[in-house]
Amino acid sequence: AKRLHHILYYLNLLKNLGIKPIYRHPWIYIDMEEHLSALNRISSLKRPVVLLNPGAVYGSAKRWPTGHFSELSKMIITELYGSVVITGSKGETAIADEIVNGLDKDLVNAGTLLNLSGKTDLRELIGLISKADAVVTNDSGPMHLTYAVGTPLVALFGSTDPALTGPPAFANPGSIAIPSDIELDSRSIVLKRDLDCSPCFERECPGRNTKCLVDITPREVLDALRGIIPTNKAAFFDRDGTLCRDAGYLNRMDDLEIFPEVRKLVHLKEKGYILIGISNQSGVARGIVEREFTERVIGIFTGQYGFDGFYYCPHHPDENCACRKPSSGMVLKARKDFNIDLRNSIVVGDKESDMELARTIGARALLLKSENAGGSIYADESFRNLTSLINYIHETYT
Repeated sequence: AKRLHHILYYLNLLKNLGIKPIYRHPWIYIDMEEHLSALNRISSLKRPVVLLNPGAVYGSAKRWPTGHFSELSKMIITELYGSVVITGSKGETAIADEIVNGLDKDLVNAGTLLNLSGKTDLRELIGLISKADAVVTNDSGPMHLTYAVGTPLVALFGSTDPALTGPPAFANPGSIAIPSDIELDSRSIVLKRDLDCSPCFERECPGRNTKCLVDITPREVLDALRGIIPTNKAAFFDRDGTLCRDAGYLNRMDDLEIFPEVRKLVHLKEKGYILIGISNQSGVARGIVEREFTERVIGIFTGQYGFDGFYYCPHHPDENCACRKPSSGMVLKARKDFNIDLRNSIVVGDKESDMELARTIGARALLLKSENAGGSIYADESFRNLTSLINYIHETYT
């Protein structure tokens, strides 16, 4: 048990007490106001927006050098043509100042750098992390916050061991025979050096040189960022009421009526969109719909209508899962699987929960509504049918 990832260590304690745990990816809920506030705070920054967390309260043995963070920031601005957000506690403002002072002054402006060290509370930090295109961080609290909101992550490890405290990719619940229910996922890369002295688990480097971190170069981190920053755009479509007639709890093929316009959606690929389906299917949890049936229907959309991926949430609303819309678990899974830039994407649906989802991830919200349906306070545009929506996308988006 000493070598178990800490997530599994605590689940294993429950198992040994006779409690049957289920492994679920850690998830932090963010409300609409927090989503919108974070998006507004970074709205003037060039993309990709990379959030840097250069601190680590545990001790300096876990901190990548500030000079490396400065050099990485320069590369993000000049090579990725993006921007940097620096975060930290009030006690870490000196670290952030060192990074900023290490940059050429002509690189720093309102579109390339936002230094928020000492200027956010915990909830504000969580919101900002969720809206970054990627995060670079030492092994620290913000590292765990990053994967708990599904943001792509580059984690730098020195004195500690990612097999014990790294991102969830290092946790294998099957190793202790615990079932899993993965409601969201995200890309993560861990960079470390396998030295004789590392991991030492010390707060301060015994050799006074933190070679395990110094040897991780800014270029290596930039290359890792290139591998995780999302670049593709997607059109996310709700299923019932959007792609097919809403039959309540669809559980028979005889009741599946796919709208004829759905065949036209494949033309969105000519505009560079990946087609993704996202559907709440609580009928599975209620015992009304079989998983196998739901997946057969998904196979029709992916096999016959050109959808690249299709995700569904099988949970009951009372489970408060991470994947039931308007929560973003399904789109976060899709972002990982298809390298999707959510803020350059579109969400199409007939319900307010679809529009709320679009607003929280920063995507365009396109509402399909029937004759008697009301509008949505979150919709950017409303349409009566898929044909007019498809024409709008072709005319409006490149």
